[in-house]
Amino acid sequence: MHYLRHSTIDMELLATEMAISRATLYRMTGSRDALLGEVFWAIGRIFLAEASQEAAGTGADRVIAVSRLFAEMVAGAQQLRRFVAEEPQTAARVLLTNGTDVHHRAIEAQLEIFEESQVSGDPAEMRQRAFLYVRLMESVVYSPVLGVPEMDFDLAEPALRALLPR
Repeated sequence: MHYLRHSTIDMELLATEMAISRATLYRMTGSRDALLGEVFWAIGRIFLAEASQEAAGTGADRVIAVSRLFAEMVAGAQQLRRFVAEEPQTAARVLLTNGTDVHHRAIEAQLEIFEESQVSGDPAEMRQRAFLYVRLMESVVYSPVLGVPEMDFDLAEPALRALLPR
């Protein structure tokens, strides 16, 4: 709720709102980046669940539909857009690196989407495909963090499809 109200996490203000010390908050969360990672993953998980429910069909078409819907939801998330604009380095660190679990969780979620969509293959190869798929989606969804103008999903779709086994 703090993030949704402020489009960021202010650890001092959050500690005050929770009536605990900053030291206790840091002990509980580990770091501001870790807490932001949990917040972003909670939002991302909700968006993925909604996109998965909304997407129809099976196979590559369903995978692409889920991805398109997810990208649209992220693009409409005003708090996230504001956070990325105001704290691009933190956003990159939290969303795109191994500093938090967001990227690893996204790969696991992508593997689940492949499975739900009946897209399958050798497990090790599917994990590599999921990694590449997620990296490409991150490029589309978080292009402002990467210092490029907003990326059009239609431009990325052929590359995304190429990562899916036939």
